[in-house]
Amino acid sequence: MTGTDTEVGKTWITGGLAAALRARGLNIGVWKPIQSGCTYGEPAADSFQLKASSGVGDPEEAICSMAFQAPLTPMMAAHLENRRIDVDDVIVGGDALFQKYDAVLVEGVGGLAVPITDNCLMVDLGARLRLPAVIVARPGLGTINHTLLSIAYGRANGITVAGVVFNGYEGEPPPPITALDELPDGLDGTDSRTTNPFFVEMFSGVPTLGRVPFISTDADLQKRIEIINSHVDLDSIVRLIS
Repeated sequence: MTGTDTEVGKTWITGGLAAALRARGLNIGVWKPIQSGCTYGEPAADSFQLKASSGVGDPEEAICSMAFQAPLTPMMAAHLENRRIDVDDVIVGGDALFQKYDAVLVEGVGGLAVPITDNCLMVDLGARLRLPAVIVARPGLGTINHTLLSIAYGRANGITVAGVVFNGYEGEPPPPITALDELPDGLDGTDSRTTNPFFVEMFSGVPTLGRVPFISTDADLQKRIEIINSHVDLDSIVRLIS
């Protein structure tokens, strides 16, 4: 699970997908190799949010292999704490989860071009994990550029991009369209949130796997599962992890 940017909702989508899949009876875990900007136990930490939103029982230290306090790239945050990130150790940190669960949803750090070390970007870590990627993107203006660039960059570096989830619609997301003459009545095309998934699919060939409305962080687990079930193509996600 990667994103076109930071704060696009990767953590909520990752945790929500895990919760919905677990509700189907699947043995699913979540893993965040590295987080920065918060540490374990803080409600704003990705590890805290992943645990709460997915329903797994693992401790945060198992869900996230390394945590840094500064809200910076992992490389810089580690430097400020006089710590060193060893990518091999980070990958080994997820081994227990991959052994425990039939499948693990892995949430990356920001986007694909985030520096992890002086010779490793997030895209390099993703390529080493050899997992298909789902990109979480904003629905509004600018997302075509951000999403197509992320898809192209991932592909150029050995990552298979399996789909895009557009997250954060205000209210109920508009129905999907497969041609511009399918715009809903009364819509003149000025609302890019309707047409953006269509154009991303047109120019990349990558399918849209979901259009998800904004949901408050205090929504309970059942509400999150209902939102995912209603707005994400879970069957495609199941095929990805099978």
